Amino acid sequence: MESILFTLFLSISIATILNIILKKFGISHIIGYIITGTIISYGFNFNGVDISSLELIAEFGIVFLMFTIGLEMSLDKIKKMKEILLLNGFLQVSISAILIYLIAFFVFNLSVEVSLIVSLAFSLSSTAIVLTYLKQSKDIHTPYGEKSTAILIFQDLAVIPILLLITFLTNDTLSIGEVLAKTFVSALAIVFFMFTLGKKLISWLLKFASESRIEELFLGSVLSIVIGTSLFAHEMGFTYSLGAFIAGMIISDTNYSVKVESDISSYKDLLLGAFFFSVGTKIDALYFLHNVHIILAIFILVMLIKALVIYVIIRRKSDKSTAIKSALALCQVGEFSFAIFALAASNNLLTHETASFLILVSVLSMILTPFIINNIYKIASYFVVEFYESDKITPIKAKNHIVICGFSILGRVIAKDLNDKKIPFVIISDDLRHVLLARKQGYMAYFGHLDKLPVLESLKVDEASSVIITVSDTHIKRLICEAVLKFHSKANILLKIESLDEKAQLKDLNIKKFVHAHFEVGRLLVEEALCSLNLEHK
Repeated sequence: MESILFTLFLSISIATILNIILKKFGISHIIGYIITGTIISYGFNFNGVDISSLELIAEFGIVFLMFTIGLEMSLDKIKKMKEILLLNGFLQVSISAILIYLIAFFVFNLSVEVSLIVSLAFSLSSTAIVLTYLKQSKDIHTPYGEKSTAILIFQDLAVIPILLLITFLTNDTLSIGEVLAKTFVSALAIVFFMFTLGKKLISWLLKFASESRIEELFLGSVLSIVIGTSLFAHEMGFTYSLGAFIAGMIISDTNYSVKVESDISSYKDLLLGAFFFSVGTKIDALYFLHNVHIILAIFILVMLIKALVIYVIIRRKSDKSTAIKSALALCQVGEFSFAIFALAASNNLLTHETASFLILVSVLSMILTPFIINNIYKIASYFVVEFYESDKITPIKAKNHIVICGFSILGRVIAKDLNDKKIPFVIISDDLRHVLLARKQGYMAYFGHLDKLPVLESLKVDEASSVIITVSDTHIKRLICEAVLKFHSKANILLKIESLDEKAQLKDLNIKKFVHAHFEVGRLLVEEALCSLNLEHK
């Protein structure tokens, strides 16, 4: 017991110190957890040892992450994303796997089985790292973020047949047809149960817990839902995270989604830390030093192949910028590769040395990923010219100005009125057409997202007299308001709302003024009517 507590103490201490240092250099905390795992594994001599308990805890970090993604992916949204999810996801996994297989078989002379395992494992990307960044940066709602998320969800689904295929390679009793039939029946069972009885149970449990007004009971209910659905999916032969994702989708259509996400965020972050720590324990530093040249060569080759495949797939129906950023975000090898290599090694399809080599390639790509996605806009700007996003905005020279977020019909009316009254203002919009129109009219306008820190800094929101938000989407409104208030807690936010329900959803924010669109229009119409009545009486 003492040794466990001492190891835990050292792990937390080293991770904390490392992340404080790394933060000063703008390096992701993910790297700190991975390095801590490597240090501890060598310090306590469990490098390369199967630590099943730790890995189970770590896996639930991904489970909770997928649950929070599900909270933002309602069934309607999934239906709208079906093309980019199913088609783009299928094309990415299959084309990447085919190309890597051909290289492994013909160039490196690996056997058919090993080539197949390597190609399928390397075709997957890191859900844990990429989605963590996309959620933190709010890029999950950008075009490249949505496309990357869709592909990652498909990859999570693809893990199931991949693991079944590996099992099939070592099983002479089941045919491929039987394996596929079993998978299909299990999938139907999960979907049917979750969206019928499961949906009713989840809704009832959350309603009961909410009405009790006991925070611990509500949190316990949420944790029960996440863990229960995960275990159910696993029992049916699927990944833990798939069950959690579906549960998140169900809750997203209820009134509890925002509260649920805020309640579990700390648990998710803690468990994800455990996951990255477990990744660090898999790094065999001595083996890496002896084989550094070939590991680096394979690592670069795999990332280039995946980046090119993803770029071509996304570029079919998207702009060059979105395609490049999607390719950069998903070019690494993912955490599910560990499960694939472990299963293959346990069934003697891979030697221990080959498995160690492949794991190191995967880990190396995951270590590099935070550096890539933290600077994704800067890297993309070397390939495509655009006045785009946060790092392209030149800081303005203004004080006591008004920031207008959005330039649709209402934004244009506000801008014209302010311009007529000679009041200084700046426009920020994520619609390029609106920005071009505003600039054509002679206004100071920028293309970007107001929920990004560099944009807030560049537009000097902390020195602005007011921030007027005219966007329509409630979720986007919340993201912008939270970012503005985090940057400047005393910001004078004027927010347009469409209904009292929307006001209720946003009432927890420190909004200075809610302007009900319909109420204000109604009031003006009444005033005009009264003016007309008075004129008639005169």
